[in-house]
Amino acid sequence: MSQSLNFEAPAVDDPILRVQAENDDLVQRVNEQITLETFDSTDQKVLKQLVEGLGDPRGLVRLRFAETLGEIGEAATPFLVEALANHSNVVVRRAAAKTLTIISDPRAVPDLLHAFLNDEDRVVRSSAAGALARTGEASVPALLEILASDEHPQDIKGHAAWALAFIGSEAADHLYKALNAASLDVRCAVIGALGHVAQEQSDEKSCNLLVSALTDKEALIRTEAAAALGQVNYPPSVPHLILAIQDTDLDVRKAAINSLGKIGDRSALESLQPLLNDEQEVVRVLAKLAIAQIQRQSKADDW
Repeated sequence: MSQSLNFEAPAVDDPILRVQAENDDLVQRVNEQITLETFDSTDQKVLKQLVEGLGDPRGLVRLRFAETLGEIGEAATPFLVEALANHSNVVVRRAAAKTLTIISDPRAVPDLLHAFLNDEDRVVRSSAAGALARTGEASVPALLEILASDEHPQDIKGHAAWALAFIGSEAADHLYKALNAASLDVRCAVIGALGHVAQEQSDEKSCNLLVSALTDKEALIRTEAAAALGQVNYPPSVPHLILAIQDTDLDVRKAAINSLGKIGDRSALESLQPLLNDEQEVVRVLAKLAIAQIQRQSKADDW
């Protein structure tokens, strides 16, 4: 006698399923209103419900809520920053920060900074840094302050430097002013960001500042400048990088050799060749790679 297996269907009054159904209905309804241009962006109750929807356990549904709030735009900012600052559910705080990345509202900068520096969750902090980067110029003064402070750990400063570089050309005027800052961390981050500005805009001023930094008194700055020039197609930097391969600091030499290989200018070959016999093994290896890169580029150009 066979025994039948009874599978119990989920109860319709299951609170989790009920909330999920309500979320599905809400996001569908609001998207229809947005499409028909009938959505009331002053409806605080609905905006709060949409932010609560960022805590849905289904990842794709959370994404849909985030995209919907992104469509609504700056009207949602006050509700998102409130959730970012105070919501007990870390999933909502994470999603709020990511949604603010979509909206890029400068009004959110103070709250994003607070979350970036103080939230106990690593994902919230990194998402807040991403939102600051996307917000652009409005974030730059605060990011420079973080880099200049001795109070913040290196991981926070690393995220701040990344955000500054991401902002790039929008931050150019701030970067030019900060290049002579007292803080080495600020100057290092500025050099890296100037590399991005030079890439984005083929900016002559940024390129020249990077070349000038090759003779900075701080080896770390010289290293950053040499590395940044490798990302920029700026032929006038080649003679200066050739001089930098004889720098007293090994890291500067390594960065300059790498950059000469990336730029691919054959005029560097004569200066790189002797490095194949350098006393430092790492220099010999990098010189060999750089020479090979330049030769490949030369063949491609000849072809």
